[in-house]
Amino acid sequence: MLEEIRELGFEYAELSHGIRLSLVPGILDAVDAGVIRISTLHNFCPLPIGITHAAPNIFKFTSRDRRERERAVRQTFQTLDLAQRVGAKLVVLHMGSLDMRDYTHKLLELVGAGQANTPRYERLCWEVEERRQERRDAHEQHAYEILALLEREALRRGLMLGIENREALEEIPFETDFGFLFMQFNSGAVRYWHDTGHGQIKENLGFINHAEHVAGLAEHLAGFHIHDVGFPGRDHLPPGQGMIDFKALAPVVRPEHIKVLELHPSVTADEIRESLAFMKSVWGEE
Repeated sequence: MLEEIRELGFEYAELSHGIRLSLVPGILDAVDAGVIRISTLHNFCPLPIGITHAAPNIFKFTSRDRRERERAVRQTFQTLDLAQRVGAKLVVLHMGSLDMRDYTHKLLELVGAGQANTPRYERLCWEVEERRQERRDAHEQHAYEILALLEREALRRGLMLGIENREALEEIPFETDFGFLFMQFNSGAVRYWHDTGHGQIKENLGFINHAEHVAGLAEHLAGFHIHDVGFPGRDHLPPGQGMIDFKALAPVVRPEHIKVLELHPSVTADEIRESLAFMKSVWGEE
């Protein structure tokens, strides 16, 4: 797997949340042999025992169940262990979600049907915002307590934690909350991780302006998950095949940012090479 990634022209790879424990020895052998370097890990990595599919939200920092939160912390510590072992710089985290109805997919259906400006759509947007404000406090408190613990551990290990923007309206941090988060977690270990596909989906839903959102968090930005979006919410497409204006995001991009192509498994090797060339053409070679 890692040899194929290297042959496609990548010096670094991310170990994502679909890595089974049985793959870890081979990964360590490849890293030790210099086949490839590891830039980032995506929590939870490796997968928890008994889980055989990618499951980044299986244990939520926001859960009301204390045992689930404890399991989330233990599994995240295992991710930090592996990140140290392979010399990664950063671990990407999902912070969790509220216990509420799934509004995101319904709103995407309405947007896709051309009903974004209808009274029904506006009513659902008001409703989701009301529900989020009603239910946020206890969930956020749990998540922030865990993040404080992880921040101390990341500092001790010399790692960064990348808080990823999410496409679902039910997940935290909310669009307007990132600035407050970085005021509270200001050690430098907790950073912003921007997923381009998620940002575009939130723009398609009418909750953010994609380019302005990233620009507002530029001082906290550590890196990107890069993929494109087919309107309104079909993500993980090769960059250049969807609707994202990557040139509009370019002003915030720096050479030191970590940049990870996060593509659907059906994408071909040729499409990956084309995506890499496309991104270098709009964001530069670094």
